[in-house]
Order: sequence, then C-alpha cells, then structure tokens
Amino acid sequence: MKKQSFWSFALSVRAPLAIISVAMLAGCFGGVKKPQPTELQPVTALVSVRQSWSNRMGQVSFPLDASVSGNSVGVASDDGTVALIDAQTGRDIWRMALKTPIAAGVGSDGKVLAVVTKANEVVAMQAGRELWRQKLNAQAFTAPFVAGERVFVLAADRSVNAFDGQTGRKLWTQQRSSEPLVLRQSGVMLAVGDTLVVGLAGRLAGMNPADGSIQWEAPIATPRGINDVERLVDLVGSVSRVGDSVCVRAFQASIGCVNTARGSVLWTKPANGVQGIQGDDRLLFGTEADGTVMAWKRTDGERVWSSERLRYRGLTAPLVAGRSVVIGDATGFIHLLSREDGSLLNRLSTDGSAISAAPVLAGNTLVAVTRNGGIYGFQPE
Repeated sequence: MKKQSFWSFALSVRAPLAIISVAMLAGCFGGVKKPQPTELQPVTALVSVRQSWSNRMGQVSFPLDASVSGNSVGVASDDGTVALIDAQTGRDIWRMALKTPIAAGVGSDGKVLAVVTKANEVVAMQAGRELWRQKLNAQAFTAPFVAGERVFVLAADRSVNAFDGQTGRKLWTQQRSSEPLVLRQSGVMLAVGDTLVVGLAGRLAGMNPADGSIQWEAPIATPRGINDVERLVDLVGSVSRVGDSVCVRAFQASIGCVNTARGSVLWTKPANGVQGIQGDDRLLFGTEADGTVMAWKRTDGERVWSSERLRYRGLTAPLVAGRSVVIGDATGFIHLLSREDGSLLNRLSTDGSAISAAPVLAGNTLVAVTRNGGIYGFQPE
C-alpha cells in the first residue's frame, strides 16, 4: 500500500467525599493475575512520519491535558513548571515555575493559561507571568476551561466555579450534591455556542456561562450496584464534538451522544472504557479497559470495527489525525491505526515511559508528552 501523509484512585481525605483512582479500582478486585501486554508485532510504515523535535520538563503523574491553540501547545509538570511551546520548532515560547505541585491542567484560550495546584489553587498565567491565583473549596482533577475571558473550574465535589480571566475575581459558583466517590481523572468541560457543557456525575449538563444556571441535563449513565465503588459514575474526557452533537464516555459504563441545542440524549450504548473518546462526523473511536480499540457509528453507536492488537498496553484516549487514530501506550509508543478498519499504519517511539496524556495535533505537528517529562513533536515526511 502506498505511503500517505500523516495529516491528508489513592483515597483522599475530604469527607464525606473520597477520590479514587483507576489503579485503586483495579485493586478492589485483587487476587487476579494481571494480564500481560500484547506483544507488539513488526510494522510496515504506511503513513510517513518523522520525529522533528523534542523538549523536556519534569515528571508528569497528574491527569495532564495538553492545550492547543494554533501552533502552540501548553504543558505542565508535577513540580509546577508550566510552558507554552511552539509546535513547529519545539522551542519554548515561555516557561515559568509556579513553585508548587500541579494537580490538573492545562487550560488555555491561546492567551491565558490556567492550572490547578495540589494546594487547591487555580492559577492563571499570560506571557510567562502569573496573573492571579484563587483558592478552591475542593480538589480538582480536570484542566480549567478558558473561554470568553473567563476561567471555569470543575472541582471533585461537583462544583463549577467561574473566574474573571484577567483579575481572578470569582463570578459565580454552581454547587451540586456530591457522590461518596469521584475519580481522580479528567472530567468533561467545553463550550458549545453560548452554552458551557459540563459532566456532572453520569449526566451532561448545559449551563449558562454568565451565571452558572443549569439549562438542561442529559443522562449518559446511571448508578448501579450495591456499594459505592459499583455505583461510581463519572463522565471522563476527552469528548467528540461536531456542531451541536457532543459524544462522551461514562467511566466503565457507556458511551453516548447528546444534542446540546435541545439538551436531549441521541443514544447511549454499553462500553467498558476508562478513557475519553474522539471522532469525526462519521465515526467515534475509543479504547476499552482491556485495551481493545473500538470504532462506533456516530449516528447510532453501532460497532464498526474493533482491534485487539494493543490489549493490556495501558492506552491513552485516542486522537483523530488525518486517516489515523493515534493512541499512546504505557511503554512510550504511539500507535497510528487506520480509521477505516483499525489496521496498523505506523508506530512511533519516545523515551520508554508511559504517554501521560492523549496526543494532540497542533498545526501539522503531532505532540505527545511522557510520564518522564519528554515532549515530542512528529511531522509528516
């Protein structure tokens, strides 16, 4: 085949709320031998990609979201380093040290970058200087969402907070009743038109960004089971948006699509994944908990194909890039699968540590960040 262009739960302590990780959930069902990762087979590169640059920062063990705006990418590390990187060259546009560990980030509108620290502070930066920081009432594991000159923060207690992007003045807080357990994992927050769309437990909610009032709620999953762990329901990022259609994953429960103009559920289907989904106007892509890569029809959620070639390899959420579905794994490889049938198109290597966040596309550069702090840029040949 002709080569084608790359682009044509430790428990926490805020009673009654407890934060649980995916690793802890696995430990709840101990005694079962951990499956071995599927051995990688040799690959013939059908999509031509080369590593064009690399950069470094500190270790990344929190739920990082690399934020893209044009040809720049915002990244952060455990030790409080925040950097805006030119995706074409890999050079720092600016870099600063907050001197406090980071718990979630990075959110950006291309000008203002925001993160949440382990001290429960949301910190906003611009052009390499700190603009402001404000204390939150609870931990947060979802990157702040920056839009409309405001910074929105979804906290683990299900509260949504809005701050003025330049001054940090709190504009409003919307507080919902909290479940006994929530995930130490990135949740869902995005804008669709004039609506702030947020994942609250197993429901997607549309909020007025001016005052936080809830305009609609759409259930993706409902709690089931006899104990708190079994009844845990959370929506996890990333999501797939096409126009008014937003498709999301409920942790180890289901996937579904919502019409955000009407606030109505289009469909839901059972699915056992722990990472977010991605897609286009035709297909949705995701990874199941065992590493099976799946494709579903966007119109009704019917399965199109599945691939078991990456089972038990600790996969990230996918990225759709050109004709490829791009997925990182726990050993530092980035796999490019065909959108049409899941066949392997190429495999890229980094530093051998886990890919810590879903890869992102900035311009024509694929950017991946590893747990050891490696930042890698790949471009088409």
